[in-house]
Amino acid sequence: MGKPHVLVVPYPAQGHVIPFMELSRHLVKQGIKISFVNTEFNHKRVIHAFGKNVDDSGLLQLVSVPDGLEDGEDRNQLGKLTESLCRVMPRQLNDLIHKVNASDDDKISCVLADINLGLALDVAAELGIPTVAFWPASMFQLVLNLSIPRHIDERLIDENGTPLMKDNMFQLSPTTPCIHPNNFIWLNIDNSPSTQKIMFDFFQRNNKAVETADWVLCNSCLELESEGFNLVPKVLPIGPLSAGNRLGNLSGNFWLEDATCMQWLDQQPPGSVTYVAFGSFTVFDPIQFQELALGLELTNKPFLWVVREDITKGKHHVFPQGFVERVGNRGKIVSWAPQGAVLEHSSISCFISHCGWNSTLEGISNGVLFLCWPYFADQFLNESYICDIWKVGLKFKRDETGIIGKEEIKSKVEQMVGDENIRKRVVELKQRVTKSVGEGGNSDKVLKDFIRWLKI
Repeated sequence: MGKPHVLVVPYPAQGHVIPFMELSRHLVKQGIKISFVNTEFNHKRVIHAFGKNVDDSGLLQLVSVPDGLEDGEDRNQLGKLTESLCRVMPRQLNDLIHKVNASDDDKISCVLADINLGLALDVAAELGIPTVAFWPASMFQLVLNLSIPRHIDERLIDENGTPLMKDNMFQLSPTTPCIHPNNFIWLNIDNSPSTQKIMFDFFQRNNKAVETADWVLCNSCLELESEGFNLVPKVLPIGPLSAGNRLGNLSGNFWLEDATCMQWLDQQPPGSVTYVAFGSFTVFDPIQFQELALGLELTNKPFLWVVREDITKGKHHVFPQGFVERVGNRGKIVSWAPQGAVLEHSSISCFISHCGWNSTLEGISNGVLFLCWPYFADQFLNESYICDIWKVGLKFKRDETGIIGKEEIKSKVEQMVGDENIRKRVVELKQRVTKSVGEGGNSDKVLKDFIRWLKI
């Protein structure tokens, strides 16, 4: 009998690929063989960022399939990408599985796929291969998606996902975030009604993966979201995966990391640096970009700012005149940072974040305070967790034009740094989360049970 061989299939976005790679690295450490599927477009980016040797054991192999889009098409248009994946991915995965099985003595024994790509689990089921559904975001976001029929029955939304009670906040239980109907995930991916409908139908289709998969795992823990897991007992916690991953660089990034920021952090006083990073999708209006720069300057504190080349609308981001010269060595600007290592660093004080789930978990796992600046999708829900439920961060207020001004940024950084109660809470939360992935913790037990199952 050959080694367990798992085909791993994330949705092709940075925030999904990274936790799938983290989980794959955990499995490889247990002697399990992984074929990790990226789209051809993302495969090239991962190879460029980290090279082919993502794993020294030889157990982790990177493979790729087409996403159905042409070169130059905008893959940040998630409606178009999703439609294309639904059209081409089932056949591509079917062919890939047959190709791998024909050339590898260790046949694929399990398909571990993103719930956001339930179609991959359908392909596996048709071929008689055991299936594992993995949810890389918060458990409560999955609960909200699974509750779509209930939301329709209660007239929160219509059958197209359009809110019917736009001014009413609601809460599924006292320990879960309050939700504004306008913050349902499918309404915050794109402003286009047609894209919103595409994503709404997509989420509904994927929900059946929770019912049909042999295992359903989530990158969260009971210590963060006990009520969410109580609401859907079939879903089991194995996270935060980043809290138990001390393997160095996290493979799966689409951008080349600038490690010079680590030497710069070494030169800063403990607990002094504001880390500013907005993930892979956030795009700023040029005016907002300039206000952010001026706000960081006004704090008069050291800052590390991740500025992607495509972070502003238009071709180039433009800093305020004289900004770079005025902040000098007090500010470090990079195009991409090794975020796990950055948030572990003793010089970090607080994290101005878009509140992506990976960033949220990494910040909490390192006891870092949050200043929340959500952009789209589930990030508004995560902001509510951070500020309203866990109380380890603060929200920014926008002015009448929708801009977060430089004075607001300065004020919130000062408020955060001086709040000892928030600092105490985030340290306590870090300890609970660390315990969950430690030996004998809730997430650790589930992950070990899952690995045993894979090896049967």
